[in-house]
Amino acid sequence: MELIINDVKTRELLMEVILELIQQRREVFVDILMEAMEEIGLANAIREGRTNEFVSEDRILRLLEEDS
Repeated sequence: MELIINDVKTRELLMEVILELIQQRREVFVDILMEAMEEIGLANAIREGRTNEFVSEDRILRLLEEDS
C-alpha cells in the first residue's frame, strides 16, 4: 500500500507540526528569531557603513608587516 499526500494536505500537516513545536519549545524559537534579527541588523549596519572598496588581503598583510 502506497501513501499519497497532496500539496494542500502536506502544507496543512507541516503547519500543524510547526505550530505544535513552537508551542512546546517556545524558548528555542525565540532564541532562533533573536539570532536571525541580530544577524540581519549586523548585515544592514555593515552595508550602510561601507563607503569604500574592499582592501585586498595582500595590502593588509603588507601593512601588518610594516608595523612589525
